[in-house]
Formats: sequence, structure tokens, C-alpha cells
Amino acid sequence: MPASAAGRYRLAHGTLAGQWNGRDNGIGAIRLGLAVAVVVAHATSLGYGWEDLGQSLFRDQTNIGTLAVFGFFVISGLLITRSARRTSVGRFAWHRALRILPGLWVCLLVTAFVAAPAVALRERGTLDGFWDGPKGPVQYVVGNWFTGVRQYGIQDLLAGSPWGRAIGGSSVFDGALWSLVYESACYAAVAALAATAVLRRARWVVPATAAVLYAFILADQARGWTLTGPPAEHYAAIVAPLVGSVSVQWLIYLGALFLTGATIEMYRERVPIHDGLALACLATLAATLLLGGFFVAGFPALAYLLVWAAVRAPRRLRRVGAVNDYSYGIYIYGFVVQQLLSAFGLNRWGYAAYTALSLLFTAAVAAASWHLVERRALALKHWRVRRQSCSGAPVR
Repeated sequence: MPASAAGRYRLAHGTLAGQWNGRDNGIGAIRLGLAVAVVVAHATSLGYGWEDLGQSLFRDQTNIGTLAVFGFFVISGLLITRSARRTSVGRFAWHRALRILPGLWVCLLVTAFVAAPAVALRERGTLDGFWDGPKGPVQYVVGNWFTGVRQYGIQDLLAGSPWGRAIGGSSVFDGALWSLVYESACYAAVAALAATAVLRRARWVVPATAAVLYAFILADQARGWTLTGPPAEHYAAIVAPLVGSVSVQWLIYLGALFLTGATIEMYRERVPIHDGLALACLATLAATLLLGGFFVAGFPALAYLLVWAAVRAPRRLRRVGAVNDYSYGIYIYGFVVQQLLSAFGLNRWGYAAYTALSLLFTAAVAAASWHLVERRALALKHWRVRRQSCSGAPVR
């Protein structure tokens, strides 16, 4: 091999493009870990009304659960963009709908017609009046079916739970669903980029858009004159059909992370996979979480670390999620399970026991969701409408 060719090979081999080998990566393990982190983080607030895990440690910038959500958006940006580049826009939309909606719909039904009646009987000893009124279970399902959460509670149940008291006596059954509307918005943005051929012919638009969103983030930090605490809210929410109120600020922050992942995918042949760079990003992430500046320097550090970890994951971890992916089920059911455990007093044995029970029951429900709903829905990924010709023969 000529020296120049050997140099190009070594350069390519040291990049994401050269080291990402199909499904042989740690993405499944990372997503599972992020979902578990959300459940563990919620154990403090849902079980005892304490602050979210890591909130004070991270100087009120974020917490373990929200940090995991940030990680989900980076990974989604990479994977979803890859999917959009390989399929037609229609097929892409069909795949995304199959992955998100069936599991969500069944979760809403289980919450409204299994979990909520159980809580009603526990709190009130009767189901009288449970089915009626504007805050009933039917309205809960109808209001939330298209990823946006327009009704968090059902009949004011759980208002006296640790979480309900902490937020001023509000009824919330599944607060984890809040991020799905932003995930769906990112899917729609990628579909638009694919439909306009940007992903194939003008890939520079992706990092340019990410840079614009990061500029808004930097402007937020500059206006606040502080590198700690939550970013100040400078943007009014918008109300969209089907999904209700959407925070423009969350669109910007989560969109920036999603597009960072998308940029990494679009320029995968130029993204180096280097242990020294990963160590520097780890130090940056830790420093910004503990000292301040997470949204300025911690965001890109987190993105690179996740991609590096996916490539460098031990071989055993690379098999996690390859066949059975429980991460989505853990995410959407964890909050409901933990609210139920609190409602029935299973938090009385202490934080460690409550967290363990939360993980155990959530894993069981997530497994059922995967095997009974999600996997069956995904089996329809390659389904096509068959038209009939004049002779009656199917036309593909």
C-alpha cells in the first residue's frame, strides 16, 4: 500500500466512520443506562418530595434525570439522521411513528384505566365520579395521544403524593412524557431536511442550524450573567394543534443537542475517536456540572462522550438492546410506577428500597411493553400498501 494511501486509511480508521461497525456498538447499553438514570433520579422527588437527584451538586443547572434526557437527544440526533439518509421520507415517518406512538398509546391506556382507578380506590375508596368530568381518564388519553401532554393529571388524584405536594398540590401521573413532543419535533425537522435534499446535497446546513441554536444558548447565558443555575426563560411558549403548549426554550436547547448528534453523523468521516479527547471532554463535563458553564461547554462535551462510549463499549455491552430494547418502556412507565409505589406507601422502607422496587417493577412493565406492543409494532416497518390492478392482481 502506498504511503499516502496508508495515511488516508489510518486517518479514516481513527474516525467515527472507520470505527462504527453496523450494530456492533454500545448504543443499546447507553440508552438503557440513560433510561435507568431517569428512574433513579426520580426516586428522590416522587418518593419523598426531595429535590431531583444531583440538582444541588450540579449548581442548579440540571439534575441526573434531565442530564439523561439530554443524552437521549444526542443519541437520537445521530441515529435518526442516519435513518433519514437511508430511507424515503414516507418510510422514515412510518418508522418513527411505529417506534413512538403504539407504546405511548398503550401507556396512556394503562395509566388511565389501570393505574388511575387503583389510585382512586386507594385514596377515596370508590370510583364514584372517577369517569366523569373534564379531568377524567378518557380526556387524559384523548388529550395526550399525539406526544404532547395537554393533561398531566386525572381527577386531581396524587395531588397529595410527595411529588404532588412538592409542586403545589397538582395531579401528575406521568411527567416523563413531557419530552416526547420535542423528540417528535426533531423527527419532523429531520424529515424536512431529507425531503428538501439537504441531508444529501447541503449537509453544512445541519451544523449551521446547530450553531444558530447554540448562539441562542450563549445569549441566554450572557443575559443571565452567571454560569450556574437554570437558564433564564426569555421565550414565550407556543400553542400547537394536537400537542398543546410547547416551550420554545426547550425546543432550542434540546434541538441544539439533537442537531449536534446529527452533525456528528453527517460528518462521521471527520469525527476523531480518540481516548485523550474523550478524557478531556469528561473533565470538561465534570467541571462544568460542578462549577458552572454546563450549557456553554458541557453540552458539546457530553455529545462527544456519548459517541466515544458507543464506539469504545466492551463487547458484552454491545449486545445490550440488540434484540430486546427496553429503554423506551422504562422511560415512559417509570414515572407511573413510582407514583403508584408512593401512593400505596411502598416508599416507607427508605430510599434504597424504594429505588430498587421502582427499577424492578418498571423493568417488568417495560419488558411487557416491548414484547407485547413495541416489538409487534416494529414488525410492521416493512409493510407496504398493496394496490389492486384492473385484473385483480396486487400491484407493489
